Amino acid sequence: MIASADHAGAVSGLGERPAAAVEERGAGAPVMAIVSLRSQRITIYDSVGAILQAPVSSGQKGRETPAGVFSVLQKDPDHYSNVYDDAWMPHMQRLTWSGIALHGGPLPGHPASHGCVRLPYAFARSLFDATGLGMRVIVAPGDVAPVDVAHPVLFPAKSEASALAAARAAVANEAAKRADEARLAAVTASRESGKAMMAVRVAENLKARAEEQLAAAEAALGAASSDEAKAQAADAKAKALERIAQLQAQWAAAKAELQPKLDAVAPARAAAVAAETVRRAAAEAEQEATREIEPVSMFISRQTQRLYVRRPFQPIWESPVTILDLDRPLGTHVFTAVERTNGGDLRWSAVTVDDGRPRAEVVEARGRPPRTARGRDIDPIPTNADGARSVLDRIVIPQEVLDRIAGMVSPRSSLIVSDEALSAETGKDTEFVVILSGEPQGSMKLRRRGERI
Repeated sequence: MIASADHAGAVSGLGERPAAAVEERGAGAPVMAIVSLRSQRITIYDSVGAILQAPVSSGQKGRETPAGVFSVLQKDPDHYSNVYDDAWMPHMQRLTWSGIALHGGPLPGHPASHGCVRLPYAFARSLFDATGLGMRVIVAPGDVAPVDVAHPVLFPAKSEASALAAARAAVANEAAKRADEARLAAVTASRESGKAMMAVRVAENLKARAEEQLAAAEAALGAASSDEAKAQAADAKAKALERIAQLQAQWAAAKAELQPKLDAVAPARAAAVAAETVRRAAAEAEQEATREIEPVSMFISRQTQRLYVRRPFQPIWESPVTILDLDRPLGTHVFTAVERTNGGDLRWSAVTVDDGRPRAEVVEARGRPPRTARGRDIDPIPTNADGARSVLDRIVIPQEVLDRIAGMVSPRSSLIVSDEALSAETGKDTEFVVILSGEPQGSMKLRRRGERI
């Protein structure tokens, strides 16, 4: 889906390179996006691997895009900034409520935005159509790529929750079907009783008219003075009596037909009400079971020594954890349950955003990103799986917490481990936001609290 983007249309600015498919295969739904500030490039990954890359333009010097871990909070296909002179930000995907976002924009070949990540216009449109709220977006100082990793701390998924959700979905579907059938039966019963009532009323009206004609004939017979007039009045009276007898029989038949139909209305309505009650209860049970298998986000902070859990965009609970060798940095790492294996277990990937070791000052990216001697973009460096596992080795989570989380984890769930505390950007209607404190944050420092793009 993404790999078939309009590459030619993606070139929209001076020095801008087109987006390009990474793999010649059918792309799955995006799982995460990684923005490299050093290479000024975004790479989109599905559950199998990279599916597309494109150039970007991040925040200019003094308004730098903060490095860290984000997720898509809001989408607007035709957004205009309420801060920067009503600037057009097409296919905007918000990362923070204070104003960091992905959106289409001009790409001069170097960092030039006020803090957002500009994408090629056509790429922004394709990505917008493919992504959902909550998709993980990692903004990394360097060039990083996910790698498969396994570790006991990476919570196994319990298949019972998925089976329960599927079973409740089947019950809800059947209940909805029965509710529709009962509602249709009630409507049909009401319609049929209405038609029968109409037949009774028609018979009653015709009978009343015939009785009026009989009265008129009797009056005419009493007033007739000639034999001819008496004969005509008598004939009219006989016809009226015959008509009344016919209509009386018609009315009686209509009444007889009406009664069972009237009797059927109340039970049909009661059955429809009962079926709707069952449908609502089944739908609520299905929603509850579905919530239990929705992806959860977890965050472990070395600063607070706590595990925090959210689903989706709302805090659920938190728990203390033990971090061994507490004085030694952990870095910042994102572990993602990318898909379920054939055996029902979860396959996890790891991305090391920051390894926790001091680094030399990163020179601001200028011009085109570095290329190899053969003229191709430098591939992102896969995360060191051993290093990621060693971070998990230092985390001790109480067994009851592991058991509780194991019942929640599903594909697209994630665990963030970081030296950092939660950013102030984490709040109502957000996933966890983690900002690397050792990286430039010019764009965030310039924004007033509560200010939104």
